[in-house]
Amino acid sequence: MKKIIVLATGISILLSGCGAGLFTTATSTPTITFTPRPPTETATLTNTPTITPTFTITPSPTPTWVHQGPKAVVVPIILFHHVSVSPINSQYYVPPEKFDEELKLLRDWQYTTITIEMLLKAIKEGTNLPPRPLIISFDDGNLDNYTNAFPIMQKYGFTGVLYIVGNYMGADNYLNADQIKEMAAAGWEVGSHSMRHLDLTLLDPEVQRYEVVESKKFLEKALGMPIKTIAYPFGTSDSAVIDYAHFAGYVAGMSLGFTDDQGTSNLFTLQRRDIKGTYTVKQFALFLPWQGDSIYLPTDTPTPTPTPTRTRIPTYTQYPTSTTSP
Repeated sequence: MKKIIVLATGISILLSGCGAGLFTTATSTPTITFTPRPPTETATLTNTPTITPTFTITPSPTPTWVHQGPKAVVVPIILFHHVSVSPINSQYYVPPEKFDEELKLLRDWQYTTITIEMLLKAIKEGTNLPPRPLIISFDDGNLDNYTNAFPIMQKYGFTGVLYIVGNYMGADNYLNADQIKEMAAAGWEVGSHSMRHLDLTLLDPEVQRYEVVESKKFLEKALGMPIKTIAYPFGTSDSAVIDYAHFAGYVAGMSLGFTDDQGTSNLFTLQRRDIKGTYTVKQFALFLPWQGDSIYLPTDTPTPTPTPTRTRIPTYTQYPTSTTSP
């Protein structure tokens, strides 16, 4: 009986132990932990990128400068007085619209303004100048040179030369010192146009000296800048006037003429073309030594011919048919 109990007890213990083992095995089934992988990159169909063409603006090649001189060069010098509408229909007034057209033509035909200093260097030593060099001058120092001509010149990248009459500076409708200095700071040059704008060839020697020599001193003091050239009023000069110009220290003188040839032989009578307000743009183009494409010239607009009107014949007799003796 004891054996049975012991055996039963042993079996019980064995079963108890096995039961614990089986239970543990059943309940401790290893939990498989899935560590998430990075998502597999799925190839996404993308459109082939379209390459937007980038257009690089090729700058126009800078024209190769041309060597001119010494002694003789070709440089046109043109002359304006007023850039405004004339109140009296004067030929010395160029309307701003026409002035703009003329400067546009110069730009389109690739003219480049140069300084008188560059011109003189070419004459005396020889130097490289732009292919189509040009000097634009303005006589008298009229106020419209500042209000009208100056902004149009800047619009097309041109600079000019102002010739100032000493006694006119600061007067009504004439440039004052501050305006002249502003234009000089923008690259313009300044010269003398005498003290009172008189025909220098008609004056006594002492008066000639005053007009030529003292005008230089006056302008240099008033403007605080060197005055290196003189433009003779009315374009007239003689040996005495030119001697005074040398004596005063000018390096060149401006006259009037019909050529673009400048050189040592006319250093004190440089040739200028006077541009009048009555000229059309096509007539203006005739003053230029280098012609460009005619496409830049304005198209002529036909002017309608006015229909003549009949003038009534008066019914009265204008002149007596007989006279009575006194």
